Amino acid sequence: MGDVISAHLDDSRRQFITEKTGKVLAEFCQFYEEQYGVSLFNSVRYEIEGSGGPQAQLLRRKVPLEARTIFSGNLFQYMEENKKWRNRFSVVPHNYGLVLYENKLAYERGLQPRILINSAGYKILTSLEQYLDLVNSNLPGSAPKSGNTSVFKCPTEFPLILWHPYARHYYFCVMTGKEHEKWRAVFQDCVRHCNNGISEDNKVEAPAFTDAVRMYRQSKDQYGTWDMLCGNEAQVLSNLVMEELLPELKNMIGPRLKGKIQERHRVWIQVSDAVYRMVYDQTKAQYDDAVVKCEVEKPGMTSTIRTDMDQIIQSKEHLASKIRATVFSKAEVCVRNHVQPYIPSILEALMIPTSQGFAEVREVFFKEVTDMNMNILNEGGMEKMGEYMENLSQLAFHPVKMQPCYEKMDQLKLEGLQQRFDVSSASVFKQRAQILMRQQMDDTVYTFETLLHQEVGKSPDKDELCKTIQRILERVLKKYDYDSSTVRKKFFREALLQITIPFLLKKLAPTCKGDLSRFQELIFEDFARFILVENTYEEVVLQSVMKDIMMAVKEAAVQRKHNLYRDSIVMHNSDPNLHLLGEETPINWEEEFGKQSDSDPPDEKQRRAKQVVSVIHVDEEALPYEVTSLEGSPGAAELELEGADRSPSPPVQGSPDSVKDLRTMLVKEFCVNAPLEKAEAQLGNGTISQRSEVDPKHREGKEEEATTGETGKHTLKHSAECQGEAQEDTDSMPTSPAQSPSLAADGGSCVGCLESSDKETGEETGVQVVVSPVCETSMESSVENSHGATEGSEGVQTQF
Repeated sequence: MGDVISAHLDDSRRQFITEKTGKVLAEFCQFYEEQYGVSLFNSVRYEIEGSGGPQAQLLRRKVPLEARTIFSGNLFQYMEENKKWRNRFSVVPHNYGLVLYENKLAYERGLQPRILINSAGYKILTSLEQYLDLVNSNLPGSAPKSGNTSVFKCPTEFPLILWHPYARHYYFCVMTGKEHEKWRAVFQDCVRHCNNGISEDNKVEAPAFTDAVRMYRQSKDQYGTWDMLCGNEAQVLSNLVMEELLPELKNMIGPRLKGKIQERHRVWIQVSDAVYRMVYDQTKAQYDDAVVKCEVEKPGMTSTIRTDMDQIIQSKEHLASKIRATVFSKAEVCVRNHVQPYIPSILEALMIPTSQGFAEVREVFFKEVTDMNMNILNEGGMEKMGEYMENLSQLAFHPVKMQPCYEKMDQLKLEGLQQRFDVSSASVFKQRAQILMRQQMDDTVYTFETLLHQEVGKSPDKDELCKTIQRILERVLKKYDYDSSTVRKKFFREALLQITIPFLLKKLAPTCKGDLSRFQELIFEDFARFILVENTYEEVVLQSVMKDIMMAVKEAAVQRKHNLYRDSIVMHNSDPNLHLLGEETPINWEEEFGKQSDSDPPDEKQRRAKQVVSVIHVDEEALPYEVTSLEGSPGAAELELEGADRSPSPPVQGSPDSVKDLRTMLVKEFCVNAPLEKAEAQLGNGTISQRSEVDPKHREGKEEEATTGETGKHTLKHSAECQGEAQEDTDSMPTSPAQSPSLAADGGSCVGCLESSDKETGEETGVQVVVSPVCETSMESSVENSHGATEGSEGVQTQF
């Protein structure tokens, strides 16, 4: 890879990239410094004057739930370095970064991960056709013919591809449709969370940054929404630079790309990723310097603002009146002719999917609490409540359970309006609505937790406890209905402004923007850091359309469309003492109310409760023999990709055709003694449901129970019992689920394949393997070959 990159990125091109990046950032930092003073003034003014908005009825967590893992499990990753598929153990922690380990044992032992992926700006693709379309559209030169062979071939029908317009792409696949749906929901949640990388809690830097990005793009005559405003500040600025830099690079490097279309795809992706990393490093350093410079000046500016607040406000109002006298009449005509007729249709397009999504959030919460109440009534009251409440507290962060809510926003279509109002896509509004849904769900759950925790000690009786839960549920749902109405109306207003204001600014620019410079003399020099002519002009334009937007949303509420409350309905003191109940630390339901057992230690039970999404069991699924043995077989490293995409051939005599057969043979042929106590202590999320060492009779019992159609609570109970029994067996036969066993080609002898990650790290494993004499020779050969197969794997790569 290094030779390819150095061939296309010589010193002269690297110098060009550095100079171009520095030029863009210099212009941006000038906008940022200007907007920083305005944002600081607005923040201090808001702090002094406050706001007259309605008070939220639901509580919000003061301390976020950080001690949790969203998901963990195995999936296959395509390695571009050796064109092979490898089985990886993947973990999604609370920060929604995708972390890939060599196998589960490497994760448990705290070894360095293979790859860390920040998925901001990525798109989740589920078919090779989608991927080819995007790759071909970004390839320099003339667009290739449709139907070209992809960069890789997927051995299953369930690919998952992370595509980025500038950075490296990642290719994964899974074996079953159930796994595919779950991983897709998890990946989408990662992208959604990472895209929202600019914290709204920072009331000065965040608005200053976003306004500076908008002003910079408007200076380049780029109005409207921008899809790549995603990630943290350095990532957004890198996207801003690449948006200008990439067309020039295509013209410089495109003619030099030779070979077949697949090779051109591969080389261009590598070059683009290398440029993106260069830009990111330079961008981060230069932006950090600008932030430090503004922070140094912040105390002095804050003192000036507090001292001269009244004079600054009067000066700004005087400036606004002068601009309004010149601009407002033109803006009103533009609104009346080009915006006002379309506001109802835009609002309707936004309201339908958004309100359906929030209604689904309410339904999911109601169903979860109702099911919990029924389970408590049937299974024993307070002893089970701790476990159920621990799971309920993480409901908002459960990608699979929240997916039906998020999917409602897929109905949002702005076709016909996108070209008129220069909206690149509806993804900006979809993602914003989905983030609000998750926040509302978490607020609802937290309010329910707080109220229940206050009342639970008063009703130890099971029947009384269920009545209390039902009463609190109804109370919380009323609060949710009010808050969701408030949140949706605010979202509709912001979305309408986000669509119409850039359109109006672009329409008015030829006739109005040229006259703005003459208003600069109206601003006192001492206040020039806090009052900008451009910002005041935009506020005047906003006022010209705000009245129509407010009226449209108000009419929708009066007509009771989509369960919106009228503005006159205000629940000021409906629950005056509720906000006094907020806990400084999260409630530990498992510790306070959980029932501990000898077979399930407290720390183990706590770790399992912190895993939000359970790992999928695929033991009963028939897996392709070629893929199952990719990681562990001595000959797996020699498998060619061409053979991976063909349908699996019938298994040879004696070959295992499922994971269950492989694990059963491992139990019969050898056992491993390992000090797992230390590894378990390092495992923070308790992902024990993927253990491969569960006795076959336990697995068969679980399969039989799954087919009886029993409710989910019985399945969970049985699974916990099996895991507890399996824990007792680990001393005699612990194996890593990521280590794929394989057989010799003739199927006559068993090879126990333990792929050693420790040979790459130079650490001692402390694992003693007891092998039957029949398998001893083949076991030694297998370990040596598996070491050779992994030597070519990539090292740790940190993706921003």
